[in-house]
Formats: sequence, C-alpha cells, structure tokens
Amino acid sequence: MKQKNNGLASVQRAALGPYGVWALLFIVVPLIFVAYYAFTDNSFRFTTENMTRFFTARSANGTYTYLLIFWRSLKLAVISTIICLLMGYPVAYILSRASARTQKILITLIMIPMWMNFLIRTYAWMTILQDTGILNSLLRTLGLGPLHMIGTEGAVVVGMVYDYFPYMILPIYSVMAKMDLKLEEAARDLGCNSWGVLRRVIFPLSLPGVISGITMVLIPSISTFYISQKLGNGKFYLIGDAIEGQYVANNLHFAAAIAFILMVILLAGMALMQRYANRKAYV
Repeated sequence: MKQKNNGLASVQRAALGPYGVWALLFIVVPLIFVAYYAFTDNSFRFTTENMTRFFTARSANGTYTYLLIFWRSLKLAVISTIICLLMGYPVAYILSRASARTQKILITLIMIPMWMNFLIRTYAWMTILQDTGILNSLLRTLGLGPLHMIGTEGAVVVGMVYDYFPYMILPIYSVMAKMDLKLEEAARDLGCNSWGVLRRVIFPLSLPGVISGITMVLIPSISTFYISQKLGNGKFYLIGDAIEGQYVANNLHFAAAIAFILMVILLAGMALMQRYANRKAYV
C-alpha cells in the first residue's frame, strides 16, 4: 500500500511539472524583475528612494500624491467589488439551484460579454453613458432629463462592475453547485428559517468562493487604468494610471516600485481574507 501511495504521489508531481515550469517562467521570474527594478536606480545600484518616493511625494498643495491616488483606487475598487458581491451572490445561488440545462444557458449568457474584447466593451459603455448617448436619449424620451455620467467616478464604477462581474459569479457558483442540499434540509428540520439557513449553512460553506470572487474582482479593479481613462475622461488618476504614466515616461524603476508596493498590499490583504475564511470554516 505504501509503495502504491508513493507511486501515485510521483505521478501527481510529474503531472504538476509543466505547470511548475510555467509558473516559474511567467510568474516568479517577472516578480523577481519587478522587485529588482523597484530597489535599484537608473544605474542599477541598490536604493530605497523609489519606495520612499511613493509615500512622501507631495503635490503643489501639500497633499501626498501617490497615497491619495492609491486611496482613490482602493475606494472605487472596494465599491465595485461590494456591488459585484451583492448582485453576484444571489445570481450564483439561483444558478446553483437551477436545472442542468438552465445552468448551461445562464452561464453562457454570463460568459458571452467576456468573449468580446475588453476595449470594445469599454467603448460600448462610453456610447451608453455619454451626455448624448443611449441612456440619456431614453431619459429624455421619458421626460426625466439628461443624467451626466461620463467623466464621473460613478461611470468608472459602472465599467468595473460590468467588466468584472462574471469573475464574482463563477467562483461562488462553482462552490454552491457542489453543496449537499441535505444540509439545508437538516437545518430547516432543526428549526432554521430561510435567513438562518443562509447565515448558518449556505454562506459559511460558500465562503471560499466568496473570497475567490472578491480577490478576482478587487485586484484587477484596483490596478485598472483603461476604464478610468475612457469612462472617467482621464479626470480620475488611479494607481494603474500612475504605473502606466511612469512606464511611458521611461521611469521604469519608479513604475516597478509602485507595482511592487501595490503587489505587497494586495498579497497581505489576500492573506488576511484567507485567514479569516479558514477561521470561519473551523468555527
């Protein structure tokens, strides 16, 4: 039996070999280069100036430039993530309880927008939200007057929610679809109402999917730059815009420092969320 287990473990390690090589080349190595550039100057000598510049740089009015940009990026990303979670959780629940054929149809409808290019989807929302766009034309027809959306934080949030909404639904759905319905029946037999079943059974069991969905929405939202440029008309400078701007200006070391700091913050946040999820799983 021991030899059989050892043989199975060897097969599993061999199967993971290609992924390990891929992860090394396209994940680990790029991150090492980012860290190397972040802690060196233009002459590739070690320095922490790039890192301290992020925390100490001030604008003309004395405000901390990059900290303010990061705060704005985090705020919009958290808002869009919360909206995606509030809308995506019930959708995922409905999907998981539907028939197999209905699940396939609904998942296809959710996935169809993702088949289109990211830029095309963003341009489509520009057409919808601009002052002479489809939305305001409809509002004028209804006599509700024009609604100025383009160039606002609201438009940026709308773009984030639309583009990343499927990434919230699918992880939660994949977890809920595997739940044993007998657990819900047992909770109801023990006196739980619908709210009690959701709070004590469904949500704790679906928490790994929720954590995955939050991660998959929050990370691209906080680092986006194209949505803010097009739907925000360039009025809202986000952390992704800061990285792109430094890269375009050939300030590669400072761009790497911003990316490195953002990566560390996001990894720390993910670790805390995972620890919370594990703690809830054992409570």
